Amino acid sequence: MDVSKLTITETRALLADRKINAQELINAFLSYIRKTDGDTKAFINVTEEQALMRAKKIDDAVKSGKNLGPLSGVPMGVKDNICTKDIKTTCASKMLDNFLPPYDATVVERLHDAGAITLGKLNMDEFAMGSSTENSYYFKTKNPWDGGRVPGGSSGGSAAAVASGQVVYSLGSDTGGSIRQPAAFCGVVGLKPSYGRVSRWGLVAFAPSMDQVGPITKNVRDCALVLNNIAGHDSLDTTSMDCEVPDYERALVDDIKGLRVGIPEEFFGKGTDPAVIDRVERAIGILEEQGAICEKTTLPNSKYALPVYYVIATCEASSGLARFDGVRFGCRSEAEDLVSMYKSTRAEGFGPEVKFRILLGTYLLGPENYDKYYTKALKVRTLIRDDFERAFKKYDILVSPTTPTTAFKFGERMSNPAAMRQSDLLTIPANMAGIPAITVPCGLVEGMPVGMQIMGRPFGEKTLLRAAYTYECHRGCDYMTPTTGGGLGEGV
Repeated sequence: MDVSKLTITETRALLADRKINAQELINAFLSYIRKTDGDTKAFINVTEEQALMRAKKIDDAVKSGKNLGPLSGVPMGVKDNICTKDIKTTCASKMLDNFLPPYDATVVERLHDAGAITLGKLNMDEFAMGSSTENSYYFKTKNPWDGGRVPGGSSGGSAAAVASGQVVYSLGSDTGGSIRQPAAFCGVVGLKPSYGRVSRWGLVAFAPSMDQVGPITKNVRDCALVLNNIAGHDSLDTTSMDCEVPDYERALVDDIKGLRVGIPEEFFGKGTDPAVIDRVERAIGILEEQGAICEKTTLPNSKYALPVYYVIATCEASSGLARFDGVRFGCRSEAEDLVSMYKSTRAEGFGPEVKFRILLGTYLLGPENYDKYYTKALKVRTLIRDDFERAFKKYDILVSPTTPTTAFKFGERMSNPAAMRQSDLLTIPANMAGIPAITVPCGLVEGMPVGMQIMGRPFGEKTLLRAAYTYECHRGCDYMTPTTGGGLGEGV
């Protein structure tokens, strides 16, 4: 049985109709992972024993006539900065190479309560710092569309595992685009929820004022199904919002007549590949054909989002990663005294990109620089948020390319940090504002996927998903795969 193209809906139907049981399904996925992951390298750790134990419990529950959860038996992967009880959570870093969390992150617990089965932990840029998954301590994950290209980052393993069919869906984290950028590079759907919509409890923080956990899936319906099961207030997370969680699957209506769509000019300018712009503009044309009212608009302060992000994020990372010192958390180096132990542990435990961001953040937080950089960055962040608030008084959603280019080749940007950071140019503004944003595949450029980004009002995921679903219904193809392209031609 070819399980690689299964969606959540299809998987649930197979299990509900008893055409396959959970253990058979999980064994089929594990076999497929063994066959393919030697090349893709999406997984840091495959949790075969735990997965089969969960599958057996589900099969036993079916035999006894018990009601099953909405995701029962559906296999998923989890980014390796999201805690999983008694399963290593390494953040793709030597620092946490042997860390076994004593608890599940809230999102993992909720999905397990819904019957989901974790197949393993997925590769990423170390401590979520990177845009290509080339910063992993372990190995580089390959883009399933082209093994010579990056899958994006930092959730590269999460996107590659879904695109290659190794899991039905996965969890990633998004601080400046780390769900949406790799999802776009790998031709899948990726959602960054509103800040506070999904619990961050159990997520190893990078920049806590922007981090969000979200799903990477094969289509928009699957995205809504996963969000249904992870959204909602969590008393363990002080940033979690206690507000109503709608049924996102019921929001998937093929109807956007009268929907007001803003097209921010700044996202279509210099630095974005004209071929990428062409694919997104054609996708916007499909929204117009379905009755959406599309107009150009402006977000003038969004051009400052990238430098502001690297001030705020590195400052928060410097503070948050101070705990990894060989005493409280992390590996420990042998040394003659305490100070030497601190120094050698952090020198050996962190990779170059993490060290760079810690050093930059520490410098920016210095007494002589705090007001000059950090305080000023917070003020500009407010201006960026104000731009979005003004835009959403007129428009229901904003649409743009997800990334300026398609996936680039390995090594192409590692020696050019400025070019690497440009990969997140179009995704960072949504994190600055705390708004939800989704990417959906909208075409190919030279055989590589292009993503269209749809941004919405805070806690406006229903509208976001409705627009994405309507586009998906009318773009003229099924789920794209690396082998077929889903029938999505160069000009679509």
